[in-house]
Amino acid sequence: MDASDFVVIGSGPAGRRAAVQAAKLGHSVLVIESGLRVGGVSVHTGTIPSKTMRETVLNLSGWRERGFYGRAYRVKQEIGGGDLGARLTKTLEHEIEVLEHQFQRNGVRTLGGTARFTGPHTLVVSCGEGEERTVAFERALISVGTVPFRPDNIPFNGTSIVDSDDIVATPKVPRSLTVIGAGVIGVEYATIFSALDVPVTLIEPRGSFLDFIDREIIDDFVHQLRDRGMTIRLNTTVASVELDDGGWPVCVLEDGRRIRSEMLLYTAGRMGATTGLGLDTLGIEPDKRGRIAVDPATFQTAVPHIYAAGDVIGFPSLASTSMEQGRIAACHAFGLPMPPAPQYFPYGIYAVPEISTVGMSEEEVRERGIPCECGIARFRETSRGHIMGLNAGMMKMIFSIKTRRLLGVHIIGEGATELIHIGQAVLNLHGTIDYFIENAFNYPTLAEAYKIAALDAWNRMPR
Repeated sequence: MDASDFVVIGSGPAGRRAAVQAAKLGHSVLVIESGLRVGGVSVHTGTIPSKTMRETVLNLSGWRERGFYGRAYRVKQEIGGGDLGARLTKTLEHEIEVLEHQFQRNGVRTLGGTARFTGPHTLVVSCGEGEERTVAFERALISVGTVPFRPDNIPFNGTSIVDSDDIVATPKVPRSLTVIGAGVIGVEYATIFSALDVPVTLIEPRGSFLDFIDREIIDDFVHQLRDRGMTIRLNTTVASVELDDGGWPVCVLEDGRRIRSEMLLYTAGRMGATTGLGLDTLGIEPDKRGRIAVDPATFQTAVPHIYAAGDVIGFPSLASTSMEQGRIAACHAFGLPMPPAPQYFPYGIYAVPEISTVGMSEEEVRERGIPCECGIARFRETSRGHIMGLNAGMMKMIFSIKTRRLLGVHIIGEGATELIHIGQAVLNLHGTIDYFIENAFNYPTLAEAYKIAALDAWNRMPR
């Protein structure tokens, strides 16, 4: 029987960070991964593949240069699935090698197979071909991630009707695309393919989407998408999906309309990958979406020596926060005191254009009754924006009138996910509008937008 101080089930962002942290504290660590290689959903089907595909599309399509050379400009005229897959393969290989080396140099052992708890301190790993290994442990972390939600009324076939796992497994550039579900994943893929000039229809049953983002940013986002020809159907429910005589999927809407496209991507939700883990033997009961409830400060489950972190615990389901959750769980498991987590963390949506946000939206500020002033900067107002040929993109900053403190930063456009960290630092350090007014920013840069937006708000604030 194998024995370890700490067993980690799943090697995604939460699992890898927890494993390395526990190893650095001097404990024996075993990572169990059900995939063919380490990395979890983040490396193989989620974060890294989707962002790699996005970068490939932006480069080969010449998207970033169209502000100068027009909408018809392309670096490569014919872009196919092979072009998308080539960069994916190289990137994933590199990510896996880095992770394997990280585990190796920290003395973290790995075991391929599917884990199942058989008791509070034991589990069995099915390694294939009938081989099973029993593992004993003192403490464990469940970081198995999620799998796409697949409703029974969608006839998935892996080619023309696909989920977000399928679309990176065998990349293809369809002649037309319908995306069901305007969550983060759906919006990212819809805009990535739209940047390739693929006609895209985005369907969402609710009357709005990405509700955690400031509405002014989303209004600008929707305007940009419709301006380039994307069809957005809100308050629209899909009654059924069928294949026509040519093998193309057809979405039959509840109001009788039919939407036909060469490919259908279903991205309406994900499920915690907890089926078969044997959680019932521990007294842990996942919710209907397979997610595990934890103490938000320690990430302990209902069983104190069993922890859970990452997407399997639900919101916010970000790779960045999952890493921190894994680290905090490992530190708590072995008695290392941790300072409280910063109040605000950034969100990054790798759509085309990018969206990133930190702090409160204007809607949240007003709901709390905080008197505020907002400042706006358009990227085209910056010299760097002119150099880059940017016609769109904006930054919105929100300040308290009473304390002058920064309350939120919201960015849409090129480099948004990088720029946001300036706002994140000032926000968590309780900085005020004076920081942006008094400090110089490199010139020419998009970061100048911070000063422009701050001055815009300052001009309207009472003296």
